[in-house]
Amino acid sequence: MGKLIVSLSPHAHGTDTVERNMYGVIAAMLPALLVSFFYFGLGSVVVCATSVLACVFFEWAINKYMLKNPVTTVCDGSAILTGLLLGFNLPSNLPVWIILIGALIAIGVGKMTFGGLGCNIFNPALVGRCFLLVSFPAQMTSWPKSGQLTSYLDAETGATPLSVMKEAIKTGDASLLDRLPDSLQLLLGNNAMGGAGTIGEVCALALLVGLAFMLWKKIITWHIPVSIIATVFVISAAMHFANPVYADPFAVVLSGGLMLGAIFMATDYVTSPMCAKGQIVYGVAIGVLTIVIRNWGAYPEGMSFAILIMNAFTPLINTYIKPKRFGEVVKK
Repeated sequence: MGKLIVSLSPHAHGTDTVERNMYGVIAAMLPALLVSFFYFGLGSVVVCATSVLACVFFEWAINKYMLKNPVTTVCDGSAILTGLLLGFNLPSNLPVWIILIGALIAIGVGKMTFGGLGCNIFNPALVGRCFLLVSFPAQMTSWPKSGQLTSYLDAETGATPLSVMKEAIKTGDASLLDRLPDSLQLLLGNNAMGGAGTIGEVCALALLVGLAFMLWKKIITWHIPVSIIATVFVISAAMHFANPVYADPFAVVLSGGLMLGAIFMATDYVTSPMCAKGQIVYGVAIGVLTIVIRNWGAYPEGMSFAILIMNAFTPLINTYIKPKRFGEVVKK
C-alpha cells in the first residue's frame, strides 16, 4: 500500500486543468482564425489544417514509437494549440512539405526533446517558425495579398507594412511611410497596400477579442500582453517624435505579429515567468527587443526572436523575482 503524503497547509483547490486551458486558448483564437479564412480563403484553410494535423500526428508517433510512452497527451489540446499557433505564424501560400517540416521541429525538437508538455524551455510553435524562417527565408517572407479566396500556391504577393517601415529607416526617407494603411485598416485587417503578413496577424481586432475572452475566463492575466504592447508603444512614440522616419506608435503596434505574439505566444504558461512582477519584467524586455530587432536587425519582424530570447531568461526571472511566501514577515 502506498504512503499518503500530507503537506502543510494552506491547500489551494481549483477547477483548472490542462484541457480546460488549452481548449480555452483555442476558443480565443477562433475569431482570428475565421478572419483569416475570410481574407486568405483556401490558403489559410490548407496551412492551418496541415499544421494542426501534422503536430497531432507527430506527438502521437513520437510518444508511441520513439519514447514508448502511453499516448495520453494527444487529446489534451496542447498539440492542437501548437499546430494552430504555428499555422498562425506562416504565410498562407507556404507549401505543405515545408509546413510538415515546421510541425516536426515544433513538436519533436521544441517540445518532446525536453520531455513533453510542461518541460519545454522554448515555445514549440516559435521554435518551428524560426527554424523555417532561417531555413526557407524566401518562402517564409513571401506575403500573399488578402482577398485571394481561391488561390493558394500561385497567390499574388506584396510588401507588408513592416517591410515598408524597414525600407523607410534604411533609406532615411520618411515619405515612404505614406504608403502605410491607416490605423483603422490595420485594426480591421483591410490592408490594401500589399502583403497582409502571416495568417494570424492579419486582423488586430480579432486578436484583441481573443485577449478579452482569455482575461474574462482568467486563462491568462494582463501583465504580459499589456507590458509588451505598452513598452513598444512608448518607445516607438519617442522614436517617432525624435525622428519622423520611424513610424507612428499606432502603426507599429498594429502591424506585424506584435499582437499575436503578445497575446498568444508570450503568455505560454510553461515558458513565461510565474509571478506578476516577473511577467512585467519579461514583457518589457520582449517589447524592447522587438523594437531593436525590427529597426536595426536583419528581419523586419522581431517578435518571435524576442520571445524565444526571453524564454531562455525565464528560469532566471523565476529565481530572482519571487512572490512573498505565505505567512512571511516582510522586514522594514
